[in-house]
Amino acid sequence: MLYAMRPGRKGQGKRRGRGRRRVRRFLQPCLLLLLREEDDHGYALHAKLEEFGFDVQCFDPTLVYRSLKGMEEAGWVNSRWEEESQGPKRRVYKLAAEGGRQLDQWMMAIRQTKADIERLLDRYSAGSTNEEGL
Repeated sequence: MLYAMRPGRKGQGKRRGRGRRRVRRFLQPCLLLLLREEDDHGYALHAKLEEFGFDVQCFDPTLVYRSLKGMEEAGWVNSRWEEESQGPKRRVYKLAAEGGRQLDQWMMAIRQTKADIERLLDRYSAGSTNEEGL
């Protein structure tokens, strides 16, 4: 599980936010991907975020709803009220064409970041191997 780190004393990092402080804006591409797979409502989307490493027990569901609202205002998702469900009406979200394009751009950026991180890890591993021989 990824957590934002902040410097602690003597160079040690401390976890902050118990999973609420994820990689900045990681929530939006996750939601867009889930909506590309199927239309869904906010509570179900919140539960599915665990598949991406979010600690849903500690992750405030209102962040999902705020993100969905912002993405709807940006034209990335559309919503409608589902009246056929048991209980109160639920707002169901659907990926819009612009949201698909935004998701494609995010995936290209994430792939590049992944390649950068792999280079960093490879270099770190090579340095660890060299230090063992000292």
